[in-house]
Formats: sequence, C-alpha cells, structure tokens
Amino acid sequence: MKKLDYIDGLKGIGALMVFFCHFVFAFYYAAYSLTEDAVNTASGIEIAIGRTPLNLLYSGNAAVCLFLVFSGFVLCLSYFRTRDKKRLKAAAWKRYFRLMPMILMVNMAIFILMSLGLYRNDEAAILTKSTVWFAGFNQFQPNALQMLGESLVGCFLFGSNDYNGVLWTMPYLFSGALVVYLAAYLVGENPFRYVAYGVMLLVAVKTDVYFSGIFLGFAAADFFCTREKGMELWKRWWALPMGSFVLGLYLLSYPSIGADMSGTIYGVLPPAYTTIYHLAGAALLLAGVLGLPGLQRFFGAKPFRFLGKISYSLYLLHFPVIATFSCWLFLSLYGKMSYGLLASLNFVCTLALTLALSALSQKYLEPVSGRLIHGISNLFTGHKKG
Repeated sequence: MKKLDYIDGLKGIGALMVFFCHFVFAFYYAAYSLTEDAVNTASGIEIAIGRTPLNLLYSGNAAVCLFLVFSGFVLCLSYFRTRDKKRLKAAAWKRYFRLMPMILMVNMAIFILMSLGLYRNDEAAILTKSTVWFAGFNQFQPNALQMLGESLVGCFLFGSNDYNGVLWTMPYLFSGALVVYLAAYLVGENPFRYVAYGVMLLVAVKTDVYFSGIFLGFAAADFFCTREKGMELWKRWWALPMGSFVLGLYLLSYPSIGADMSGTIYGVLPPAYTTIYHLAGAALLLAGVLGLPGLQRFFGAKPFRFLGKISYSLYLLHFPVIATFSCWLFLSLYGKMSYGLLASLNFVCTLALTLALSALSQKYLEPVSGRLIHGISNLFTGHKKG
C-alpha cells in the first residue's frame, strides 16, 4: 500500500490552523471571544466572522482534534498492513525518542529568548486587547532545571507547558499512542476488537475526552486496512463519504468559545459539547476523505505535503515566533499605520519566518531523533550480541 500523502497533508493543515489560531487570538481576540470590548476593527467584523464557518480557519481546538485523529490514524497503519507485532514493540519504545529531542531543543531556545527578555507578548497584549489570553505566557523568571523537567518528563506525563504552551497535547500524542500500541498488540487480530475500541472511547469520554481523538483515528485505520469490502462500498456510494465530509466540516467549525449560538447555523446544537463536536467532526472528515479519491488528490497536493512534512516543527516553533518576533514588529510599527494594515503585514512576515524556520528545523534538527534512536538501537543490539 502506497504512502498516504493526503493524511500528511491534513496533518499539516491542522498544524497551520494552530498557527492561525494563536496569531488571531493575539491580535484579533474578539474573533474568538465574540465580545465587543476586544474588537480592533471599526465594524466589529471579527465577531461576525467568529460566528460563521470561517472561524474554522483559526479554530485551535478543531485543529488539535484534527491533529489527534490523523495522528492516531497513522500510528498502527504498518501493523494493520503486515500484522507484524514486532513493529508495535519497535514503535512503542521509539515513541518517546521521536518526540523528545525537538521539544528539548525548542524549549532550550525559548529559555534563551526569555533570559534575553525577548518575550514581549505582555506589552503587545495591552494594545491588541488580548490581555485575557496573550499577556500571561512566559512571564516568569526562566529556570534551567524547570525547563529540562518540562522537556524530558513533565510535558509527556502531565502536559506541563510553562515554556511552550502547545505542549499540553503531548500526553495524548505520547501516552495515547502507547495505549493504542498495546490495544493493537492485545486485540488487533480479535474479531471482537471493535468492542474493545468502543470501551476505550467510552473511558476516554468519561476521563479525558481528547484521548478519543487518538482512539478514533486508530479504529479508523483498522477498518481502512482490514475491511476491504466495506471500504469498496463506502467509496462506491460517494454521496455517503461526501455527506460525512460536509457534516465533519460543520461540526469542526463550531466556534471554540462554546457560547450560545442562537441565530446562527449552530443554533440547533447545545453549546456545552464543543470538543465532542470537534472530535466527531474530525472523525467524519477523515471518513469522508478516505472515501473520496478527489479529496485525496487535493489534500495530497505538493503544498499540503510540504506542510505535513514540517508539521511537527511548525507546531512547536510557531508560538515562540509570535510571542517574540511578531510582538517586536507590532510594537515597533504601532501607530505608524492603520491597525489592519499593521496586522496584515505582521501576519505575512510572521508566517514566512515560521515556515522558513520550520523547514530548516525539519531538515537539520528533527533528524536528531532518528540518530538518537539508531544509536540506542545499536547499543542494545551490541549488548545482545556480546
């Protein structure tokens, strides 16, 4: 089975949406809060946009749900294709060493930036009217031991994210992956395994609903790889995957603030279940894409594949760039042009810098994980041979 470029493309889109989210929250907070006191335009168009499906472009919660579902989908693809349990063991012990080096390197860079006083988000937040959200990040005296603890252990076990706010998702990408590998190892060939998957989902909903994203993607990968007739029928009845995709977009675009949406297209949905809507939307969108070759070609296009390739670095690097470079540029030019023009210029410059740094990181820093894994593997192989 060939590489699924469109899955990588969708993961990349999810990472880019997280960047959009944090930039919008920093400079147009009313687009999220839907409150007039945070408006930065004369017309208050931010609020109007925030109540429409356009908010999906910068919906951080929806993006995280997409990222979790698609990450869960790719975790066990090789196992379901081959039924080789050795792949599960190898993937499980490598998981930490795949994720940790980049986190450590980015957190070390953040530590240096904080020590130099380059985090200026607290100053910028006053002018952008985003003090509720943007002002509090990284406004403490950096401590090397604290940074190392977060990078090496805390973010994986507890979601510690004092230095890099996006690290709150690491328990799902790490612990959730280990649970998935264990489930595949224990029941991956059992005909009643979908019952076990259902139990996993119920437990996640009752304890920490974000784990459901990893589990939904995992179950979808099983069906995709092992139910050929079911997938053939799903693709043949194209209206079903198309309906799934459209419904998925609708649920994903439910405004993250979870406020009363009366008078909008979301008015029929109770506002209390935003994350469940986003997770269900991500799963439905995945199901739709798996059944529609046209969408697969679209999301597998070269620009999306590039985003997928750099998605991990993009996810880890974008917020430090916003809190330092974007704030410096904004504060330097504030009052010298209209707010809208300044925000637009800032967005273009910040996006270009973030993509460039992410591409460089993917090329030169991410391979450190592979070399570390290779070294550890050789070390233990050598011991066994000895």
